[in-house]
Amino acid sequence: MRDPTQSGPHRAKRSLGQNFLVDGNVQRRIVESLKPNLIDEVMEIGPGQGALTQHLAGRVRRLILVELDNNLAARLQEKYADTPGVEIIHEDVLRVPLERVSQDPRGLKVIGNIPYNITTPILFGLLERRPRPREIVVMIQREVADRILAPAGGKTYGALAVGIRSIATVERVLNVSREAFRPVPDVMSSVIRIVPMDPPPLTEADERTLRSLTRAAFGQRRKQFQRILRDRYGLSAEQVEEVAVETGMDLQSRPEQFEPQRFIDLARALHARGYAVKGEAADRVERDLDRRSD
Repeated sequence: MRDPTQSGPHRAKRSLGQNFLVDGNVQRRIVESLKPNLIDEVMEIGPGQGALTQHLAGRVRRLILVELDNNLAARLQEKYADTPGVEIIHEDVLRVPLERVSQDPRGLKVIGNIPYNITTPILFGLLERRPRPREIVVMIQREVADRILAPAGGKTYGALAVGIRSIATVERVLNVSREAFRPVPDVMSSVIRIVPMDPPPLTEADERTLRSLTRAAFGQRRKQFQRILRDRYGLSAEQVEEVAVETGMDLQSRPEQFEPQRFIDLARALHARGYAVKGEAADRVERDLDRRSD
């Protein structure tokens, strides 16, 4: 049987969104932005040919590499077999809960040049459940980074920005040229740092309500918020007015005009009154019953 670690250069697979970072300066800047030290546990998503791995191995207490590609996982296993603290998980990162990676997921740092075709599932996979990692430094498509960082009122501001920035702080670390990769991708890239708030500012119930609200709101972003609440939540004009008075919000404005904190305020008000998006009321009742039976 042919040894996959000795089979020559790896050919990038478009199906897995593979574009390998070959610029050494960019590699080092990304790793240094994570501030690695000898007490850290770090999970690297999609290490590929080890562009970031080579700058992390030996500098942290544990380095867990999560790689789906059979050939690349085998090569990494071979290369780092004798390196203390380096472990390889040959699986889809979307199917790897943080509890399997670390006994203390809240202290875990995450890094990676993640496949652009599954950026949103990966980010929400890390952020929509608890515990959350301590810090996330990832390379993503620049357009997606712009959407996450977009100010309220902008054309690209939407559910992604509200969903992430309501529970974490986000900053752009650097922009990366297309020429830093092989093969050269069709899009520009950015590295962002996401730091989940600890303790979490919202209860899990508040977060579920917020997700429902943002998806309903930005699914009809051209409509006024009062119309969305009437159409999607089934509220009467009087109920909408009561919510507006309670929150101090001008619900005649469109969703993109509201900062993440205002979405949080509105979500809490709706949850407190027992209002839910149509079709979700039964799920809410079932969750309440489950809580009472604990």
